[in-house]
Amino acid sequence: METSIFEEQTEDELWKEYKKTKAPAIRDKIIRQYMPLVKYVAGKVSTGMPDSVEFDDLVGFGQFGLLDAINKFDPDKNVKFKTYAVTRIRGAIFDELRELDWVPRSVRQKSREIEDTIVELEARLGRTASDSEIAKAMGVTEKEYQDAVMKVSGTSVLSLNDVWYSGDDSEHMSLADSIESPSSLNPDVIVEREEVRKIIIQAINELPENEKMVIVLYYHEDLTFKEIGQVLDVSESRISQLHTKANLRLRAKLTSMRKGIF
Repeated sequence: METSIFEEQTEDELWKEYKKTKAPAIRDKIIRQYMPLVKYVAGKVSTGMPDSVEFDDLVGFGQFGLLDAINKFDPDKNVKFKTYAVTRIRGAIFDELRELDWVPRSVRQKSREIEDTIVELEARLGRTASDSEIAKAMGVTEKEYQDAVMKVSGTSVLSLNDVWYSGDDSEHMSLADSIESPSSLNPDVIVEREEVRKIIIQAINELPENEKMVIVLYYHEDLTFKEIGQVLDVSESRISQLHTKANLRLRAKLTSMRKGIF
């Protein structure tokens, strides 16, 4: 980030001054600087959302995440604010969407059915299950399974930020939380979070190559579904489907870990 944006102060100096003084003027300057990031994250989240979800609403939800990030960011930790803020912004948007409960119950049930099938099947097989094996375990054709995934991908909020939620609403452990300083956590919690991180890395490595590629390009290279489709020479809807399937597999891995299967 260019120093000129913050006039004669570097960003590091600005953060140190803000943490010391909590000056509203500095906070407002940081908000103005990072509002484009809120709109960018909202734009990525809005991909594949139904028309009933307004982009401006997503931006509004994301602003809460930006404020939360500004309040909790520790400049002394070896994490860039942009990296930290993205997870907080995305998490705030998902939290609000969950509160609105706009996903049809039938779609939520289908998502859970697929996830539960993957958990049981991979526990039995001891490896990543193929699409045809998942379809067979569900008692449907492979085309019916692909159609179900497309239906879920079009309406359900599934992301890697969600994947890091372990269990019910009282057991939130998001990716944003894992970035925060663990100094206030007891050793057992620190060990547990490190274990979750290892499981996620292992689970991503075990994904089918095309799903792994989508995850890497979307979350690490920060490409949109449309851009990934151009790279892989497939349709945007196919990328959305692969993204959803990858996340269902990752959620299943965490469920398995919680149940002691790993």
